[in-house]
Order: sequence, then C-alpha cells, then structure tokens
Amino acid sequence: MFGSLRQWIDPEKTPAVGRAPDYRFSLANERTFLAWIRTGLALIAGGLGCAQFLPPLPVTHLREIIAIALLVLGGVVALRAVDHWARTERAMRLGQELPGSKFPAILAVAIALGALLLIVAVLFMPAR
Repeated sequence: MFGSLRQWIDPEKTPAVGRAPDYRFSLANERTFLAWIRTGLALIAGGLGCAQFLPPLPVTHLREIIAIALLVLGGVVALRAVDHWARTERAMRLGQELPGSKFPAILAVAIALGALLLIVAVLFMPAR
C-alpha cells in the first residue's frame, strides 16, 4: 500500500522497474488517467450541484444522500485513476499484460442506479 502511495506521489524517487516503454504508450496511459480525473471532477461537481440547487425531494434527506454519494464516488474515481495509471505503467515497463479492471462496469452500474433513483424522485416530486 505505502509503496504504491509513494509511487503515486513521487514516481521519480521510486526505483524504475523493467525498461522504459515507448513514450507514446506512456502518454496514452496518462491521457486515460486524465480522462478518469475529469470523470471524478464531473461527479464531484454533480454532487455539489445536487447539494446546492436540487429542491428538497419527497423522501427526507434524499437530496443530501444523492449529493454525498456523488461526492464519494468522485473521490473513489480519482483514487482509482491514479492506482490504475501506476499499475499500467508498471506492467508496460515489465512487458506484462495490462491490468484488467471491473471498475468501469461497476461505475456504469452505479451511475445507472443513481439515474434511476433520480427518475423515481422526479416522478414522485409534488408539483409546484
């Protein structure tokens, strides 16, 4: 755990393993990392938006639950992004298969369930 954390924070001081991969692959890995970071930021922005602008919903504290869920999910996505970036970089350096991940599917299901929850909340929201 702490070895990975050190690699996340200061990869230059972590002893390099294997051979340096073609820089194009490293840059592609970095672009993927940045895409995941943007996804995390979007989830965090959505959580803040829900907390600030979503009117009170028929279920007590549902607005706050949705906001907190989005904020937590955004943080998890950011942490997962850096972990996947580091594991992929290491695999490329060692000439190993790239690490697989179930996280995109889990994230998609979580977002779909959240959307379903919002649809139900909107349908049952009293008219103004």
